[in-house]
Amino acid sequence: MTSPATPRTGGQLIVDMLAANGVDRVFTVPGESFLAVLDALADSAIDIVNARHEGGAAIMAEADGKLTGRPGIAIVTRGPGATNAAAGLHIARQDSTPMILLVGQIARGHREREAFQEIDYRRMFGEVAKWVVEIDSADRIPELLSRAFHVATSGRPGPVVLALPEDMLREQAAATLPPAFEPVETYPGLTQTAQLQKLLWAAERPFVIAGGSRWSDKAVGSLRRFAERFDLPVGVSFRRQGLFDHEHPNYAGDIGLGINPALAARIRNADLLLLVGGRMSEVPSSGYTLIESPEPKQKLVHVHASAEELGRVYRPTLAINATPNGFAAQLEVVHPPVAIRWGEETRAANAAYRAWSDPAPRAVAGVEIGAMIRALRAALPEDAIVSNGAGNYAGWLHRYFRFRGPGTQLAPTSGSMGYGLPAAIAAKLRHPERMVVALAGDGCFQMTGQEFASAAQEGAAVIAIVVDNGMYGTIRAHQERAYPGRVSATALKNPDFAALASAYGGHGETVERTEDFAAAFARAAASGLPSILHVKSDPEAISPTATISGLRAAT
Repeated sequence: MTSPATPRTGGQLIVDMLAANGVDRVFTVPGESFLAVLDALADSAIDIVNARHEGGAAIMAEADGKLTGRPGIAIVTRGPGATNAAAGLHIARQDSTPMILLVGQIARGHREREAFQEIDYRRMFGEVAKWVVEIDSADRIPELLSRAFHVATSGRPGPVVLALPEDMLREQAAATLPPAFEPVETYPGLTQTAQLQKLLWAAERPFVIAGGSRWSDKAVGSLRRFAERFDLPVGVSFRRQGLFDHEHPNYAGDIGLGINPALAARIRNADLLLLVGGRMSEVPSSGYTLIESPEPKQKLVHVHASAEELGRVYRPTLAINATPNGFAAQLEVVHPPVAIRWGEETRAANAAYRAWSDPAPRAVAGVEIGAMIRALRAALPEDAIVSNGAGNYAGWLHRYFRFRGPGTQLAPTSGSMGYGLPAAIAAKLRHPERMVVALAGDGCFQMTGQEFASAAQEGAAVIAIVVDNGMYGTIRAHQERAYPGRVSATALKNPDFAALASAYGGHGETVERTEDFAAAFARAAASGLPSILHVKSDPEAISPTATISGLRAAT
C-alpha cells in the first residue's frame, strides 16, 4: 500500500480505504461527479460491475452485503443518480443490511445555489440511512470512511451515505490509513443466560423465531444444536428462510405473508417466545397480532444487536442486547430440563409445516406454479441461491420451496419490486460456483430487467424465471377484494421475455405447460449463459390459495 506520507488525491484515498477494508467489488453507474474515483479504481484490484440503472447498482450492493455480512458498495453520481439509488437504500434500511453508498456531489464552492443536480443528502437520506455525511476535506477521508464501515455493520446494520464533492476528490492529502474495521459483537451476560434457562425450564409451549441479520454460518449451526438439545420448534421470520433447514424435524415454517394458520395459532398460544435477531415488524407479526404491542400476551425473550430495538415495539420479559453470533456462542451453556414437556408439540409443528408446504395439484391453464416450485426443489442443489422481488408469485416460493441453509435466500423484507434479478447477479458474482435462480413476476422483472445486460457483460449465468400472468397480481388481488370486477391500472402487455434473453446474448425459452418446465430449466442450466425462462401462468390463479373468481364471489 502507498506510504501514508505520500500525497494522494481524494479519489485515490477513497479507493485505498475500500481496499484496506477488504472491498473487492463495487457496483456503479459511472458519472462525471466521481471521475477521480473511477480513475483510481483503474489502478486497483477492485472489480467494477457496471449496472444499467443506479437502482440496480444499489440493489446489487445490498445483496452483496446480505451474503457477506460486510458492507456492499455502490457508487453513483449526484442528483438523478442518487435519487435512482434510493430504492436500494430503503431495502438495506428495512432489511438491516450493511451497505455504503458513495454519491458524487457538486463542488464545494457551488453549494447553496441549487447548482446542477445539487441535493442536500443529509436531508434527503436522513430517514433511510443510519448516517449521512459530506466529506468536506480529502484529509478526512480515512476517518470518515472508517466510521462508515463501523456504523454500517455495528448494532442493527444498515446503509450509510457519503457525499463526495468532485473538487474534494481531486484535492491531494497525505493521510494515514486506520486499521481495517471489525464489526462489534455483543454477548449476553451470565445473569441473562441464567434467566433464559429459568424461563425455558418453566415453559410448557415455547417457540423460537429466528430473524434479522448478522448471522454467521456458525451461529446458524449453534441455533440448530440448541433446538435439538431442547427439542424446540423453530420458525423463521419473513424472508429469512435460510436461517433454519426446512428439512429439519424441528422446523415449523416461515412467519410472513400467507402464514400457515396452524403456525399462527401456535405462536399466539405459546407461553414463551424466543425472538433472536428479528424485529417482528408488521408483516411477520401479521399486523402486530401474533405478538401484541406494546404488551405481548406471551412471555417474550427478545435478542437483538441494537439496544434501541429492545422495548421499542414490544416490552420483553427478558431483553438481551446481543448479536446473533454473540448470543449463539452462549447457547452451549444453557442446559435443557431433565424432562422436556413440549416434544409432541414440536412434532406436530413440523407435521403441520410439511402438510402446508407440499403443493396440491390445481387445474389451471398454462404452468401450475406450485408444481413448478416442486420441480425446482428437485433440480436445485442444497446450496443454490434463490432470489425474488415482490408480488403474489413469491407466495408459491415461500410456501413450497425448501431452503436448506444460510445464504440461500435473497429477498427484500421491505417488499421492493425489481429486487430479484440484480440480487441474483450480485450473488452469482460472489459465488460463481453455485447455482443462482431469480424468480420474478412479469411486473417485478420489468422494474430492473435491463440489468440482464449486466449479467451478460459480467458472464453471470443466472437463471431468471419470469412468471407471466399479464398483470400486477398483488394489486389486482387487493383490487378484486375491495372493488370486485373493476379492473384499473393493473393489466400488463408484456414482451417476449425469451427473445429478450437472446437479444442480450443469453439463453431464452418460453414454457407454456407444467410438464415442460423441468426440461427447459435443465437446458438453461446446461447453457452456461444468463437465461430467462418465460413461464406463462393462469391469471385466474392469483395466489397459491385464491382465484380471481373466488375473490369476487367472496365480496
